[in-house]
Amino acid sequence: MKKAIRYAALLCAFLAVTSMTFAQSGKGNIASIPSVILNNGVSMPALGFGTLDLNDSVGINSVAQAVLLGYRLFDTATIYGNEEAVGKGIQKSGMDRKKLFISTKLWVSDMGYENTKKAFERSCKKLGVDYLDMYLIHRPHGDVQGSWKAMEELYKAGKIRAIGVSNFDSAQLANLVAKAEIKPAINQIEINPFFQEPELVRAIQQSGVQVEGWSPFAQGRNGLFTNKVLVEIGNKYHKTAAQVTLRWLIQQGIVVIPRTSNPAYMKENLDVFDFQLTKADMQQITTLDKKTSQFPEWN
Repeated sequence: MKKAIRYAALLCAFLAVTSMTFAQSGKGNIASIPSVILNNGVSMPALGFGTLDLNDSVGINSVAQAVLLGYRLFDTATIYGNEEAVGKGIQKSGMDRKKLFISTKLWVSDMGYENTKKAFERSCKKLGVDYLDMYLIHRPHGDVQGSWKAMEELYKAGKIRAIGVSNFDSAQLANLVAKAEIKPAINQIEINPFFQEPELVRAIQQSGVQVEGWSPFAQGRNGLFTNKVLVEIGNKYHKTAAQVTLRWLIQQGIVVIPRTSNPAYMKENLDVFDFQLTKADMQQITTLDKKTSQFPEWN
């Protein structure tokens, strides 16, 4: 009960900051993106830019455009094969690296203590940076403990500002925490209207770890962008189904990283801080949960 009360208080505070930040900054302003504070005190944007499948010139130009529009959190991964493109896009933007939050992930083939340190250096070189804001274990496979030890050392050395995991269920996360010296700051999981995982989200949040949702639009699968429930809710606020989806996640205290190469959609995805869904809206969206991953081929 105490944990539930504490979580409710934290969520209310998060929403208050979201509304206050927007009111102070104005629509379309960079500062309208609020931040979350991770369990190690590091500040992280609540909404960022995903880069899966944004490769070569498309990746470079998309990242540069996203920076220009106000995105500051950029998420990539070794397995995406686009760290170099992301890095070049950041360089092309001319933005001060210290104003950005750059996150990448360690792939399964690089798991283990020594391999992790080598993979980290390769990622930094490709991205053109000398430190990362976030480094995640991409999948809970292989020598998780060995990789985590290496990441803890890199964190202590100041080469990573925060370390975390991705695609860990509650038992896998608890097992890591039990043996770790440093608790993960984040767990990045699949979460979208058709795969909501409320129990996992609650467990992660109550453990003091930030939830980040990958592929919030489920890549448009199951007709998300034209879904009747999402469209009807959006019509009340003059918003799209995509914007309703992002707002639904943000109101749960979840960091979101939508991906697009279309500048118009980039702008649209940023414009989600001037309205708030009601409890009835949130409840309606829960009825969309199919309780199954929208990406079975990735599991």
